[in-house]
Amino acid sequence: MNPKSPLKGRGAQLNVPNKFLEFSHEMRNDFLEFCHKEGEQADKNKTRYLEVFPKTIVNKVKSPDIGMMYSMNAYQGCEHGCIYCYARNTHEYWGYSAGLDFERRILVKKDAPKLLENLLKKKHWKAHPIVMSGNTDCYQPAEQIYNITRQCLQVFLKYKHPVAIITKNALILRDLDILKALAKDNLIGVNISITSLSEQTRRVLEPRTATIKRRLETVKTLTDNGIPVNVMLAPIIPAINSHEILPLAKAAADYGAFSVAHTIVRLNGAIGEIFTDWVKKTMPDRADKVLHQIESCHSGSLNNSRFGSRMHGEGKIADNINSLIKLAKQKYFKHKKMPKLNCDLHEQFKDGQLKLF
Repeated sequence: MNPKSPLKGRGAQLNVPNKFLEFSHEMRNDFLEFCHKEGEQADKNKTRYLEVFPKTIVNKVKSPDIGMMYSMNAYQGCEHGCIYCYARNTHEYWGYSAGLDFERRILVKKDAPKLLENLLKKKHWKAHPIVMSGNTDCYQPAEQIYNITRQCLQVFLKYKHPVAIITKNALILRDLDILKALAKDNLIGVNISITSLSEQTRRVLEPRTATIKRRLETVKTLTDNGIPVNVMLAPIIPAINSHEILPLAKAAADYGAFSVAHTIVRLNGAIGEIFTDWVKKTMPDRADKVLHQIESCHSGSLNNSRFGSRMHGEGKIADNINSLIKLAKQKYFKHKKMPKLNCDLHEQFKDGQLKLF
């Protein structure tokens, strides 16, 4: 393989050193896999699923600029392979690389439903929306095998507890029955990520995700069944999808979305090296332009961890992007918004049902 040509079927093109490991180590190429859905030959490293056993499953989110208080992740790592994914860095805590390892070494938390139920049964727990996929997608391909997300949704329904979902996979429609039941009591909100209307862009940016058509159809199916959907135009990447903001917002509105939200890409930690390598292999004609424009949104750096500016950037290019988002909201979502989830039913459920135990 030409080392300068892009690796088919994966997002990252390399494994970068793990900053937590004193010595680098080499992963074996054990299996051969083909991306039959894409019609492309994949790299020769099959996805491996590894069971892990955490003591808790719900995490308190301390970042002040993230619109969630609690999150949970049934999986660590994500086979979708989105090149920009901020969660890549978390794979290093498990001893893996944020590059290719993040996409092909998927950690599975089979005890997640039990851990969730144990939490919701506690007397001191006060209901607040818990976001599934605060880190990696709860409907990534592993879910077809393990059904952990479905089991967790059944727990939320049983305990009348509000839950939000972030995904870019049409597999969510498999659980339409549970989602409809949750929606009857205003216990569910769904966020569908759509970053481009171009399949060519999607295939290099998010190589193992559902097609754009399927995602838009998913928005429509959910909203037609009374399930509120927010479309995440995230991340906006200058010179790659920044010109699509208004068409993306219009498509989201046309398919029934209640609202849109966005972030501007930031490439913290190992992601900067992974993205730089990727863009030079997949878009060599505009790689420098893309990188320089991202830097212009973050005070000359690919890396931005400053609360208040890291999500929406700063500078002229960031201002233009944020202005377009504001215009899109006024134009297509002026009289629409996501409903606030119901936190009262869980308390009533505990007062009534849990006294029986």
